[in-house]
Amino acid sequence: MNAFQSLGRHLQDWSGDNRARAAIAETVARLAETAVQVSGLIAQGPMAGELHAVVGGNAAGDEQKELDLRAHALFVAALKSAPVAVLGSEESETALILQDDAPLAVAIDPLDGSSNIDTNVSIGTIFSILPMAGVGEGRGETVFQQAGSNQLAAGFVIYGPQTALVLTLGQGTHIFTLDRESSVFLLTCANVQIPKGRREYAINASNYRHWDEPVQAYVDDCISGAEGPRGENFNMRWIASLVAEAFRVLVRGGIFLYPRDNRPGYQHGRLRLVYEANPIAFVVEQAGGAATDGEHRILDLIPTELHQRVPLAFGSSDKVDRVARYHTDRHSIGERSPLFGRRSLFRT
Repeated sequence: MNAFQSLGRHLQDWSGDNRARAAIAETVARLAETAVQVSGLIAQGPMAGELHAVVGGNAAGDEQKELDLRAHALFVAALKSAPVAVLGSEESETALILQDDAPLAVAIDPLDGSSNIDTNVSIGTIFSILPMAGVGEGRGETVFQQAGSNQLAAGFVIYGPQTALVLTLGQGTHIFTLDRESSVFLLTCANVQIPKGRREYAINASNYRHWDEPVQAYVDDCISGAEGPRGENFNMRWIASLVAEAFRVLVRGGIFLYPRDNRPGYQHGRLRLVYEANPIAFVVEQAGGAATDGEHRILDLIPTELHQRVPLAFGSSDKVDRVARYHTDRHSIGERSPLFGRRSLFRT
């Protein structure tokens, strides 16, 4: 265990005597400490109460579970003692003002994947740290109307068989694993690079009939396997937990897709740009991958509201580039083999 650097030491080495970095480091530390509490709560399962019970609905239009609210309350309490001026959370309709003169803003999904709470599937926390400087007079929700490329740090915690913190401070992506004996996160994988050439894709195929043609074409090509345009066989994965999907992509490669579709409420995508897509995109890009809404780099988008939804595809850059090409150059769809462009397991 002594061979692994602690998160605290990592943050201290990175921040040094730089006051701006020290504020970021302190905020990451508060988030990590709270994640340890949430991890312990989740590990208790039913002994901690009916964590999966529906207790209401949030501003994003999703059901709120008991664990959603308990995690939200823990993170709010922790960040009140951090150098954070404004907190935007999935579980709060409007941004929360924590301090008047602090230099940072935090956007957070306190409990991602809450539909899986009662099934013992990995769930998590996603966070983004942004600067308050340069946002004019706005001290509330307007601070989140800046491109994801402005993020100072981002990451997620996955509460699974191991509790792991995936973090980027803009200098690579690193994985810290929770040592349960000491309640300390230890650096177990530095400078993660998403493997290339892996033949896996993750998407909810039950929605095939609702997708736009470029997404249908991409999945058709994967399904047609070695006999199709891609010339190789693919495996499909779908966990319905964004943090679990992202962790798998970081470790094993491949691509994750959650596209827009023509169902009511899904025309603009379903994931949230500010506190889901942006931090995941930052982590993925720092690991050598890419993230797109189909037509634009995720980190170039300018949010117009805290809970804005967006289509999202991320993973190995070659696969993400292909998805983007199918969206922006429809001729590339027509150039695919006609035998496999018209038929698949989903279309006859």
